[in-house]
Amino acid sequence: MKHDDCLFCKIIAGEIPSAKVYEDENVYAFLDISQVTTGHTLVIPKVHTVDIYEMDENVASKIFTTVPKIARAMKTAFKPAGLNILNNNEVAAGQSVFHFHLHLIPRYNKEDGFNAKWITRNDEISQEELQDMANNIAKEIE
Repeated sequence: MKHDDCLFCKIIAGEIPSAKVYEDENVYAFLDISQVTTGHTLVIPKVHTVDIYEMDENVASKIFTTVPKIARAMKTAFKPAGLNILNNNEVAAGQSVFHFHLHLIPRYNKEDGFNAKWITRNDEISQEELQDMANNIAKEIE
């Protein structure tokens, strides 16, 4: 189902050119036009899905089953030292195109143009607090 105002739906429909890496009946993968590092690839579902919250399990299965195949091909083609898989959901997390997409970012060295660095919280979190958080999530799982 195509959304007329969605950049990625237009790419899937062939209305906007892309450097296609992979395509099947459910998944489309293409090089990110910004190329954070050489080979930076986006993997998207063909069905318009805004983000991970909207994604049903069938669509998720198709996407996540395809990712290792593409990642292995990237490893063979470019010989990266590593790979980051990144997904942003909602504006606060940096999502700018509202069609679910995974970034596969090959890593070559620490100065290759991408930096995903976590800053660990300084406060100690007790095991009890961690379990309370876990329980809050678990009780919402359907």
